Amino acid sequence: MDVTVLRPDELTAADLGAWGAMQRADRALANPFLAPEFARAVGHRRATARVARLSEGGRTVGFFPFERHALGAGKPIGSGFCDCQGLIHRPGLDWDPAELLRACGLALWEYDHLAAGQTPFETAGTPRVRVASPVMELNGGHRTYLERLRPKVLRAARAQERRLARDVGPLRLDFHSPDPVLLDTLIRWKSGQQRSKGRRDVLGQAWFLAILRELFDLPSESCSGTLSVLHAGDAPVAMLYGLRSREVYATWFPTYDTRFAKYSPGILLHLKLAEAAAQRGITHIDMGKGTSRYKDALKTADLSVTEGYVGRRTPGAMLCRLRMASDRTVHTAINAHPLVHRAAVRAVSAVDRLR
Repeated sequence: MDVTVLRPDELTAADLGAWGAMQRADRALANPFLAPEFARAVGHRRATARVARLSEGGRTVGFFPFERHALGAGKPIGSGFCDCQGLIHRPGLDWDPAELLRACGLALWEYDHLAAGQTPFETAGTPRVRVASPVMELNGGHRTYLERLRPKVLRAARAQERRLARDVGPLRLDFHSPDPVLLDTLIRWKSGQQRSKGRRDVLGQAWFLAILRELFDLPSESCSGTLSVLHAGDAPVAMLYGLRSREVYATWFPTYDTRFAKYSPGILLHLKLAEAAAQRGITHIDMGKGTSRYKDALKTADLSVTEGYVGRRTPGAMLCRLRMASDRTVHTAINAHPLVHRAAVRAVSAVDRLR
């Protein structure tokens, strides 16, 4: 197998066409985070971004988007905010992870949202843990989705919808609003919520906002930044910025106006979104790994997402593994003490602002 490493902007029109065909051929690869548009947007802001093009007999058979860091440490492209990772490939392709890493100049590749069907990586590597990623299944249509929900969830949501309509105004969903003013509002709401919870505010970083805005309203069927807005009367009460492909709506940044928190506007938005998405042929809404009250209420299934790494037998890989183990120890210690955690988040945010 021949491997050519490129910067994302060096992909040709033929590459983009082959990449899209591979995604359409395998539902497990349909996630917009695996699309070339996402890789190119990250590449415009991260000098470490690369794409390996895999060829056999002169025919392109796969693409591996990644980031290359010091000591040959590899991460998924968009590491830290990429919710689906792996090698985009032709159906039935088998590959040697060690040979792929060698060709990419990597000693080790660490992942935390490995997509389904990436068997060679899992077999050759060290999967640390499998994590549930809740989804809203729409492949049977909107009515079937509602039938899968717990009755008490639906009853509570309908009661909240009636109260919100009575107190503020009738509800209306814009599946996608291209209004940049509303996008700025979402960023302000979400940043405020992240800071109030003592979490790192990725939306407060100019380089990330540039990626988000590049993908916003992108005329692409494989990856388009989508701003869904729930209105009550004339007031936007909840919004969601996600990435959309033909079949998958991957939620990214859900948020709401805290003045309307008592009405559970986020849950109401997702329920309205399910109906609009099903009408457009989207088969599932991927809410991302991890648990929360609204995800537990709205999900009808869980995808299995793997965290782990795959490495070569080299001194560089050993150094990367030692650093990873050290990082996990530090993170565990920090997360165990709320005051230390908040101080660490403030320090990281200050560095981000300086950058």
